[in-house]
Amino acid sequence: MELLLSLITGILVAAGIYLMLDRHVLRILFGFILLSNGVNMAILTAGRLSKAGLPIVPSGSLTPLGPYANPLSQALILTAIVIGFGVLIFCLSLAYRAARDLKSADADDMNLSEKEE
Repeated sequence: MELLLSLITGILVAAGIYLMLDRHVLRILFGFILLSNGVNMAILTAGRLSKAGLPIVPSGSLTPLGPYANPLSQALILTAIVIGFGVLIFCLSLAYRAARDLKSADADDMNLSEKEE
């Protein structure tokens, strides 16, 4: 399972970087989304995906017994998803406003010094 998720993570990161190299603002934002989802998948995969046991430490022991999934990575991913969604909405509204005011969604055409003259 970790191998499959690692491959999916690599595909998401590669597609995200590819889209971020484009000049169109929406493709850059979609690349940002894919890249952040790829990083979240990498964190989830690093936290282990075992259903064998709960991360509960029994009394008299210092560590949980047997393999377990790390709940800290899952909590971090949940927080990253919420923050990433807020940043995405802000960036989409900013890109919409810039494209509407500057009459272009191409990053090269969004030069303010040329538009003011």
